[in-house]
Amino acid sequence: MKDIKFKDKIAQGINDLFYIWKREFQTTFRDQGVLIFFILVPLGYPLLYSFIYDNEVVREVPAVVVDDSHSSLSREYLRKVDATPDIQIVAYCADMEEAKQMLKNRLAYGIIYIPSDFSDNIAKGKQTQVSIYCDMSGLLYYKSMLIANTAVSLDMNKDIKIARSGNTTERQDEITSYPIEYEEISIFNPTAGFAAFLIPAVLVLIIQQTLLLGIGLAAGTARENNRFKDLVPINRHYNGTLRIVLGKGLSYFLVYVLVSFYVLHIVPRLFSLNQIGQPGSLVLFVAPYLAACIFFAMTTSIAIRNRETCMLIFVFTSVPLLFISGISWPGAAIPPFWKYVSYIFPSTFGINGFVKINNMGATLSEVAFEYKALWIQAGIYFLTTCWVYRWQILMSRKHAIERYKELKEKENLAKQMTD
Repeated sequence: MKDIKFKDKIAQGINDLFYIWKREFQTTFRDQGVLIFFILVPLGYPLLYSFIYDNEVVREVPAVVVDDSHSSLSREYLRKVDATPDIQIVAYCADMEEAKQMLKNRLAYGIIYIPSDFSDNIAKGKQTQVSIYCDMSGLLYYKSMLIANTAVSLDMNKDIKIARSGNTTERQDEITSYPIEYEEISIFNPTAGFAAFLIPAVLVLIIQQTLLLGIGLAAGTARENNRFKDLVPINRHYNGTLRIVLGKGLSYFLVYVLVSFYVLHIVPRLFSLNQIGQPGSLVLFVAPYLAACIFFAMTTSIAIRNRETCMLIFVFTSVPLLFISGISWPGAAIPPFWKYVSYIFPSTFGINGFVKINNMGATLSEVAFEYKALWIQAGIYFLTTCWVYRWQILMSRKHAIERYKELKEKENLAKQMTD
């Protein structure tokens, strides 16, 4: 009899698990808010980001010039700067105040200032300089201004060195202008583009953030529809911690297997982003990342009291999480405190591991730190999710008993009044 009862309990638990899975799956496609975060946002948001940064680099940045030298050498310098693909000189200003006003009116994003002694200093054999001022509302403007002016100054420096060296052969000229030969190679980002390094990180972060928002919205809806504002409904199928956690988790996992394939594989291919990772390594790496994100979202959903709360709590975290991941901002420059804070979130390890595999061709053994960390997070957040839902089951039972006692007292009171 004990064996039969135990088998019955196992069968009942499996039936309840699939019941919860089915119900949660139906909720995903019936609730418009959850559907938006689980389906529409992952479908549209990566395309929007990729379209915005599809050009990779900024070309022909509008710049203005203040040339106080008015010499043939300064005009040569400006002509070469304007010939670069990075800068387009749109105006020559009489003074700095006029140039600043053009920056203020967004007619230009940089100023090139050539001092009055520019040509005289070169003729006297003295060092001279060219000053650039950039609109720092966009770092790509600064990058274009700096690259173009640096390239032109190095090219003109070479010509000046050769002219003053008194060499007699071309080989001597080469050695004078280029004594140490070097070759610059941008590894894993040959175009030195913005999208190639940023978009993969954003795509991984989208998976975590949409899970947080979607699961949080579903939790808020469950509380609003519950008489006692509990996360777990009073239902005979919701009578065990594991069946609830595994049933809900399985539902979210199956949805996001397809979403992850689209976000992490189809979108980069549509925009010809770098993809050199082994498919098997990517699949094995994404699996614990999804599990960690799902259980992390289910744990944090305990703080959600209504449908709107998740928007207030989770949306603003996207930009900080991108920065402290070590991709958008150099990881070596992140203070230790914030580095440890970043270890709380699956996106930190997910972003770094995915970029190494997908963009740098790393194997699973080469991202062992991130891979193990994600499995540890998945295990920890699974336990915290079980604890959260166990507590909610007890709270639901408590409220049900209190409600039963309240109805019983009313029934007895009504019976006494009738007697």
